[in-house]
Amino acid sequence: MKIALRTLSLLFATAATTTASAHLPKLPTFTANRAASVAFVNLLSASSSSRSTSSSAGYHKMSSSIGATPEQKQALLSCPSIPLRDGTAHPAIGFGTYKVGFIPASASSAVAAGGAESGPERTAEECVTDALNVGYRFLECAEFYGNESEVGKAIKASGVKREELFLCSKVWTTTIEKGDEAIRAQLDKTLADLGTDYVDLYLVHWPVPGKHVEAYKTLEALQKEGKIRNVGVSNYAVEDCKELIDAGCSKPAVNQIEINPFLYRKNTIDYFQSEGVVLQSYRSLRDGKAMDHPILAKIGSAHSKSPAQILGRWCVQHGFVYMPKSVKLERMVENGEVFDFELSKEEMEELDGLTSPETLKAFEGLYRKCVNRDTTKDGTLEGVKMDITID
Repeated sequence: MKIALRTLSLLFATAATTTASAHLPKLPTFTANRAASVAFVNLLSASSSSRSTSSSAGYHKMSSSIGATPEQKQALLSCPSIPLRDGTAHPAIGFGTYKVGFIPASASSAVAAGGAESGPERTAEECVTDALNVGYRFLECAEFYGNESEVGKAIKASGVKREELFLCSKVWTTTIEKGDEAIRAQLDKTLADLGTDYVDLYLVHWPVPGKHVEAYKTLEALQKEGKIRNVGVSNYAVEDCKELIDAGCSKPAVNQIEINPFLYRKNTIDYFQSEGVVLQSYRSLRDGKAMDHPILAKIGSAHSKSPAQILGRWCVQHGFVYMPKSVKLERMVENGEVFDFELSKEEMEELDGLTSPETLKAFEGLYRKCVNRDTTKDGTLEGVKMDITID
């Protein structure tokens, strides 16, 4: 009986993904208009949406338990891309490596646990190896994550060609504060750890007051030197980006911020997308803290999808880069199955409405706390912008 069920499931999977990439349109060199960008991503991923009805919650659970099928892997390998400012194709989905194999000392969970949080169950090398085997080709890394050498080991052992990967890293606040020489040294360390001579994207992790503009200029110089293909930012408010532009800096290719239906800052998002800045979504799955929400359950039931897949599809359908993370192989597979169905206009609007004034206020407090985090001004509001666009 079990063998028969598995065979039937694999037949469904094959039917659902056959010729998945054969009918995808070619990427344009550049899409600056927000509506065009979103429509473009939706066109790519919706090309297989009619095939989603053959999926079921039971099928996803069973297929995940045996790892990715060839069809599931191919769906990730041929995932849609979002063009950056220079025409670079940025994969619409990536594997996040924060707290994968290593938990930074100043991570919120470690601080809350008084430094007594239990260590990770698996190494970053093991987890990234699984992610690459599943089909992820965009790896989201950072100095702060403390695991880039392990990520590099997994890349080397995988045999995946460098040109098939999209590697992103971020420079941390402590290095930003120290300035040009420290930033250059850190990038060299990141390149050595990852086993490459360039990164596809390098970001200023937080807009450290009085320091982030000069840090961004250093990244622009490193881009001209060929060590960085695209320069971007992370956790930037509208006002931080305007500060860069006013200082004569180029517009960032990317802004990596928390985006999910429970923190949907539409005015901020509209601003960056109107400026041609691609938005990467971290905490796309809200750290697993909303999986029992009734609206997610209702919409998931309608599509035979899990709450995580509904959250991921919401990101993709809005035109954001979706960056799920997990240390579990079956979750890596599940999180990637977001390109074979489409949410209705009514479902998207219902999810858009989940952001509350309380979550916006919490975001504001986190921003004020983190821009000076781990620097010599940690714990103070010195230089912090107190009037930013929070919605």
